[in-house]
Amino acid sequence: MQSISDILKAKGVIADYHNKHEFQAYGNMLAEKLGDLAHRTLYIKLAKEEDRRLLDGALAFALDTEKRAGLGKLFMWRLKELRKERDLNFQIRK
Repeated sequence: MQSISDILKAKGVIADYHNKHEFQAYGNMLAEKLGDLAHRTLYIKLAKEEDRRLLDGALAFALDTEKRAGLGKLFMWRLKELRKERDLNFQIRK
């Protein structure tokens, strides 16, 4: 029987040493999809502290646009709008 490390080596799976936690991997994925690697730490911080549903909604909005330049700005704008909607809905429920 082969060990897990032998199977992973045979498949060519390499661990990403930059990501110790899941939120780091998600933040890096956001930065890569948005083409904004210069602000990678911002996306990691957002992935750690922000609601994942808001991030997914903002990412989907940014990627669905025709415009390919400035996706990071568009993502942050939509995230701000989603936060406002969430806070407004929370205040209405009170």
